[in-house]
Amino acid sequence: MSNASAVRLWPLGRTSNWSLMTATPLRPAISAAEGSGPLTDAELVAVTLEGDSGAFDVLVDRHRRAVYLLCYRFVHHHEDASDLAQEVFVRAWRGLPRFKGEAAFTSWLYRIAVNTCLNKVGSRVAPHEPLEDADRFEDPRVERPGADLARAERAAAVRRAIQALPKKQRATVVLRLYHELSHQQIADILGSSVGAVKANLFHALANVKRILGSEP
Repeated sequence: MSNASAVRLWPLGRTSNWSLMTATPLRPAISAAEGSGPLTDAELVAVTLEGDSGAFDVLVDRHRRAVYLLCYRFVHHHEDASDLAQEVFVRAWRGLPRFKGEAAFTSWLYRIAVNTCLNKVGSRVAPHEPLEDADRFEDPRVERPGADLARAERAAAVRRAIQALPKKQRATVVLRLYHELSHQQIADILGSSVGAVKANLFHALANVKRILGSEP
């Protein structure tokens, strides 16, 4: 990629309303191709590597929400997740020449996101998260007095339990339960086998239940 097309971050707000802008707009040929049907991720990567950095903006726009949500699952804080997502795309831009296409672009991008989050995030837990996250571990059909408060407390306990897991177990739980990726997709992202993913998930859920069982 040309050094002339340097990446510029363009924050548009305090949450996830941002974009990664490059110095070169899309060539007319690419715009025309988009008019006849969207380019695939692989095609956009190829065009970017040919020197048209505007194609990378299309990749950012296509995947930024998914990357942001993935980052949010590790930090549970909107501004931190936005900062991490921007870092993910900067790393992807710099590492794009090393992308060999052996796995899907999304798997490669998610691997960068997971590694970035695990390297940056400690064990802190933010106090706010949608209440429905607790339903992954609870029976939502059971109604009881103070259900909303109990569900919020349970969600916080689940977050603490997940963040206490070893790194690969934590990533496996986030990708499987919250993003509903297949075992094969998770294996591609983590660079492991399907069997290892299943084992990680089994041990992770057992650890989460054990930790939750020790909560007051």
